[in-house]
Amino acid sequence: MMRLFISPAKKMRADVDFLQAEQLPQLLSKACELLEYCRGLTVQELKKLLCCNDGIAALNYERYRDMVLEHAVTPALLAFDGIQYQYMAPQLFTEEQFGYVRKRLYILSGFYGILRPFDGVLPYRLEMQAKVRIDGQSSLYEFWGDKICRSLEGETDVILNLASEEYAKAVRPWLSEHTRFLTCAFKEEQGGRLIQKGTYAKMARGELVRLMAERQVEDLAEICSLTPG
Repeated sequence: MMRLFISPAKKMRADVDFLQAEQLPQLLSKACELLEYCRGLTVQELKKLLCCNDGIAALNYERYRDMVLEHAVTPALLAFDGIQYQYMAPQLFTEEQFGYVRKRLYILSGFYGILRPFDGVLPYRLEMQAKVRIDGQSSLYEFWGDKICRSLEGETDVILNLASEEYAKAVRPWLSEHTRFLTCAFKEEQGGRLIQKGTYAKMARGELVRLMAERQVEDLAEICSLTPG
């Protein structure tokens, strides 16, 4: 059965009223290591790591201090609140659509590694390109290594990449030769060239996931008939 993965979003929320989480993330023990690392940083060190302003650094400094990862109750699919997720609109999904993404969709994460739609998460800020310095490693790509890819390949040998390059790079180098890996690119013609614009690509990725769930797409060939936007 085909699996697809998407990027997370910087903006997050806690939602305890709509749907409950069904399980904890698969790589929670590694996330706990990152949590301890982040707790050891000063506000200014965290600001540098996250490439953010003072307010965001202070907010996440407090978040990391208060986190109890095992108590997370917001499903990952509902916790992220960026453009991609707004156009996916999971709050409007039917039971059939939720069943579809539950079996096929994964969300990559700098902090959690890889998430199923109903894994319980807490709001955080840590992008995959962050230059962490932990256990002799100098990036989150090194920290996660092949673990994200192995989680995906443990489920399927057909993977559809709907993530940004920042997150696809956490999977692509580790793929086995037997895995079929396809990337959807959303571009428009401009001055005789095909250009991908970040905002429009996020919108299209979210819409495509929604359309796939609506139509219960099972085969990669069916995706060509879907037209986001």
